[in-house]
Amino acid sequence: MLDADQTTELAELFRLLGEPNRLGIVASCLEGPLSVSEITERLALSQSLVSHHLRLLRAARLLKAGKRGKQVFYNIPDCHVREMLTNMIEHLSEPHEQEEDLNSEQGVKP
Repeated sequence: MLDADQTTELAELFRLLGEPNRLGIVASCLEGPLSVSEITERLALSQSLVSHHLRLLRAARLLKAGKRGKQVFYNIPDCHVREMLTNMIEHLSEPHEQEEDLNSEQGVKP
């Protein structure tokens, strides 16, 4: 399945997304490309902090940058990142099942 290097690289991607501000930046780009100023406004973060996180997210290929005129816009680079994040958001939106429901589905008696 995954070799040691791939496992380490994947763990690093999840570590990067495990920081709430970075996750918020990537999630805000689900709607489409955003400039640094739009990201700072949406997340109420300083421009220097957003720029720092964007540098890390770009290096990890979780976001890509593209220029329009003088402004740089950040976007999710491909469907894999978009689908993974969208699926996890949908997972959070699902109603939580009670432990008893899970046990009955698995044939476990309380």
